[in-house]
Amino acid sequence: MSREITKVGVLGLGTMGAGIAEVFARSGYEVVAIDISDAALDRGRGHVEGSTERALSRGKVSDSERADILGRITFTTDFNALADRDLVVEAVPESLDLKREIFERLDKIVGPETILATNTSSLSVTEIAVATSRPAHVVGMHFFNPAPVLNFVEVVRTVVSSPEVVSDVQDVVRSLDKLPVVVGDKAGFIANALLFGYLNHAASMFETKYASREDIDASMKFGCGLPMGPLALLDLMGLDTAYEILDTMYKQGRDRLHAPSPVLKQMVTAGLRGRKSGRGFYTYQGLNSPVVVADALTPVPVADGVGPRTRPIQKVGVAGSGTMATGIVEVFAKAGYDVQYVTRGDDRIAKVRGAIERSLDKGVLRGKLSQEDRDATLARITGSSKLDDFADCDLVLEAVVEELSVKAALFETFDDICKPGAILATTTSSLPIIELAAVTRRPGDVIGIHFFNPATLMKLVEVVSTVSTTDDVLATVLEVCAKIGKHAVSCGDRAGFIVNALLFPYLNDAVKMLEANYATADDIDVAMKTGCGYPMGPFELLDVVGLDVSLAIQRTLYLEFREPGFAPSPRLEHLVTAGYLGRKTGRGFRSYDA
Repeated sequence: MSREITKVGVLGLGTMGAGIAEVFARSGYEVVAIDISDAALDRGRGHVEGSTERALSRGKVSDSERADILGRITFTTDFNALADRDLVVEAVPESLDLKREIFERLDKIVGPETILATNTSSLSVTEIAVATSRPAHVVGMHFFNPAPVLNFVEVVRTVVSSPEVVSDVQDVVRSLDKLPVVVGDKAGFIANALLFGYLNHAASMFETKYASREDIDASMKFGCGLPMGPLALLDLMGLDTAYEILDTMYKQGRDRLHAPSPVLKQMVTAGLRGRKSGRGFYTYQGLNSPVVVADALTPVPVADGVGPRTRPIQKVGVAGSGTMATGIVEVFAKAGYDVQYVTRGDDRIAKVRGAIERSLDKGVLRGKLSQEDRDATLARITGSSKLDDFADCDLVLEAVVEELSVKAALFETFDDICKPGAILATTTSSLPIIELAAVTRRPGDVIGIHFFNPATLMKLVEVVSTVSTTDDVLATVLEVCAKIGKHAVSCGDRAGFIVNALLFPYLNDAVKMLEANYATADDIDVAMKTGCGYPMGPFELLDVVGLDVSLAIQRTLYLEFREPGFAPSPRLEHLVTAGYLGRKTGRGFRSYDA
């Protein structure tokens, strides 16, 4: 560090401010923690004591280390106690007027070389900085909640921030064992700019009753491996906070995808602010409780004999020989169904069976499957190259190439071959299922069953009904999904269904952020993995999925919704044109070893 920073002030001791104070104290800094009242100080002290007590119980700190952390924090309501601080971090509520007032007051108290930082997640750091006589010494220092756990900080520079100050703050962040990423002063910075468009879209999906809150959240947890579903996350952060962040982002960028969903304002106005108020998208056991309790929207199990009757399913047909088809065959056979798979050419029959045998053998070696179950599973599987062999199947799924014409031709054939009452299903991830139903004489029997790759491991299945799908077909497929051990979510037939409709606009926004030179691919990936707990950054994920596949899905979303923000990024278009498709070609957003 070019200057020695040992004394730190933290102003505002809510959950975030108290966490920031703890983080500095853990790293050896002497901290003065300020709030406006003794009651607020007590709450802040309680946050720190509770957090360090949990760390002690988990063996993360010793008794003496905990005592040292608490001993380094001085709690007071006296602003003048900040006079000798080298760095002051503000963490008060997201109000520009309030933050400007505080910075103007701090400017008159602290020394001329003191760095002033705001923990704002969306407000203009520049507008806060110019409330002082030292805008060059003002930066954003955006920690993520919970601050003691998440190892990422966005360091926000304004057009007048001193490079030395920015460098010093980066060094401070590293001294906290956190990753600093320097970004410009743009609403939402990296993480929130990408996160809140996705959250807003999820709220709109709920508002239009496209899917239930439980299904929306389960889709993103089980389909994408996210730590929380979007609606549960909105409840955690507070719907009032989310609304303010989205409103600020929209006013700065005028991106319609950031215009707050009307349901958010309605809920905030009604006092439904999430966990903090005991009710948001979900209802909680009490104020600030994480425990969800049943309410009027909670799904109620259908009693036996109530609701649509289901069709008997004993034999399942699977068309295709790729990875997805092979996985689906294995899933059904392991669950006790007789499975007939059909491939193009006799050579692929052996290929599919060989892949399933290898997968089952791995299960036996790892102790997840007995030898008897392995043999019984294989005995239920029959391969063929003749579609006529689907004639006695109760459920037939196609898992062939994502080409509408190919799938439509296959469904016409199914219609001719399959017995009356057989359910015809597609595993498409984005194509309109109603167009497949329309080529048959039994559109009510057609449904989407979208497995995720690898089908043997991924728990989620999207069950997609068209306007023609009958209730008993939907009920049957949901029952079958439960029997094969999958978590089924139900939605209507529109582009992207739940997961891809929420995931790919977020990925597209990340490419646009890169294209605008706001941040590097590495920094964006770090922000979403470390700041938001995502299993992969957007560019890692794009390269794994395949840029050509991603572009096709994004084009489908854009054509369906005609939302300007869904238009594929030119950078994505150009990479696909150049043949840089991701890992499968050795180059996408990054280059890979052969």
